[in-house]
Amino acid sequence: MVRLRVLTEDDWPLWRDARLAALTEAPHAFKSRLSDWRNGGEELWRARFALRASCNIVALLDGRPVGMATGLPEDGGGCELRSVWVSPGARGRGVGDGLIEAVETWARRSGAVTLKLAVLPGNEAALALYQRNGFAVTTESGDVLPDGVTRERVMRKELR
Repeated sequence: MVRLRVLTEDDWPLWRDARLAALTEAPHAFKSRLSDWRNGGEELWRARFALRASCNIVALLDGRPVGMATGLPEDGGGCELRSVWVSPGARGRGVGDGLIEAVETWARRSGAVTLKLAVLPGNEAALALYQRNGFAVTTESGDVLPDGVTRERVMRKELR
């Protein structure tokens, strides 16, 4: 059975394991690269938890991390969903839906009126997951990617 766990700063090794697994398995899905994180020490990983009252969640199956997601507050009454990943062996079990629901619950409790995210072009599986969970593609321009031309696709969900 998959269990979701909200992490604290002391859980940084679990977050590290999930993040490195995500960047190894799905480098096409993230702007960050494995090389950005692989050699980071404890201080780098702990700093991840100091990001503006973030909510970091890991999905565990038999004690192993098989998914992750982060929620970050934004100015203006919104929150952002980031770093969503589910390992191939756990896909199709509702893990992604559970992670999104957990971050959405956190965002609502934080008083957010919207939850937004960015998807890299070509990540159709993620796009379908987010649409299934009530997110819609916006006309907002996402960040420019390393090629200097392509932009992320921004999606948003109204929470009220």
